[in-house]
Amino acid sequence: MPVYHKLGQIPAKRHTVFRKPDGNLYAEELVSTEGFSSLYSLVYHCYPPTIVKHLGEPYSVEPKIAREKHLKHTSLIGFNIKPEDDYLKSRKPVLVNSDLHIVLAAPKKSMTDYFYKNSQADEMIFVHEGSGKLKTGFGDIKFSYGDYLIIPRGTIYQMEFDNEQNRLFIVESFSPLRPPKRYLNQYGQLMEHSPYCERDLRLPENLQTHDEHGDFKVLIKKQGLIYPYTYGTHPFDYVGWDGYHYPYAFSIHDFEPITGRLHQPPPVHQTFEGHNFVVCSFVPRKYDYHPDSIPAPYNHSNVDSDEVLYYVDGDFMSRKSVVKGQITLHPGGIPHGPHPGTVEKSIGKEKTDELAVMIDPFKPLMLTEDAISIEDENYHKSWQV
Repeated sequence: MPVYHKLGQIPAKRHTVFRKPDGNLYAEELVSTEGFSSLYSLVYHCYPPTIVKHLGEPYSVEPKIAREKHLKHTSLIGFNIKPEDDYLKSRKPVLVNSDLHIVLAAPKKSMTDYFYKNSQADEMIFVHEGSGKLKTGFGDIKFSYGDYLIIPRGTIYQMEFDNEQNRLFIVESFSPLRPPKRYLNQYGQLMEHSPYCERDLRLPENLQTHDEHGDFKVLIKKQGLIYPYTYGTHPFDYVGWDGYHYPYAFSIHDFEPITGRLHQPPPVHQTFEGHNFVVCSFVPRKYDYHPDSIPAPYNHSNVDSDEVLYYVDGDFMSRKSVVKGQITLHPGGIPHGPHPGTVEKSIGKEKTDELAVMIDPFKPLMLTEDAISIEDENYHKSWQV
């Protein structure tokens, strides 16, 4: 994150004496990325964050690959993923490669008896249905329909839902997930031509210090395994912190579309980027205003990347029979384009109300067993006249 933020109590200088009211020292922790060379925060705990009481047996949550190599336009009906009570058990990886995992989840219950930490991946949680609160030691972030929650690796968190109707589209990124470099100036500030700015970002607030001893279960994910840790003090015992490494929220509804006289290419919709992939937001917008413009996208040959679209809401003029939560995968190597009749139908239209999230990865995606279970097997034939 390019924005400096702080909450709670911190000493005037880092790495200096900072005492509790009883005279004991608070425990300072540096949470750093890329060694000591990139974004970091300094956290001050009531107790050292190293008090482990018990380490359980790790268990695998690695995706089960069903289709490693393929060249087939594919559609997944995401809302066919069945809701489950537990947050982690509800997470179903559907499309994966070595740079990212795309996950669908429909959790019904809040996390109350454990905490979770992804120690190897930044997480982008897009909230399709539901609302609630992301709880971390850095503070709380309220979320609702259309929010992207960006949770940097190493963050211990809990999801608190307002009800049982929740649908999440999740990206686990094995590289830092950040705003596009072309929208940042040399100091890390979002520039004037960026489709969003720092005012649109919602940062942690309402820091509550949990000065508690006990048995606190933290499930830590690394290299496809979950390691059950039991700590002797509450993970949210932060008395204060400052820095650039922390979770935040951004609403897709605050993304300002870039339009033109002629059809704009997908990079104008880019919202975040990781290593070897980008995330784009398609939002309601005015169509192209050249008198002879064709609003529908042209046929496109994916030469260097796969293309994933997650359909959220609205009317998609280039597709027929689109449903909420549907995922389309157009693999690199073959062309795709608008469905028959949609190009002619789009001419003269002035705006679109579509809402979607797009992922373009530059390494081929593999389909998991969970993906195959919700596949529309005839989607590749949908371009027939």
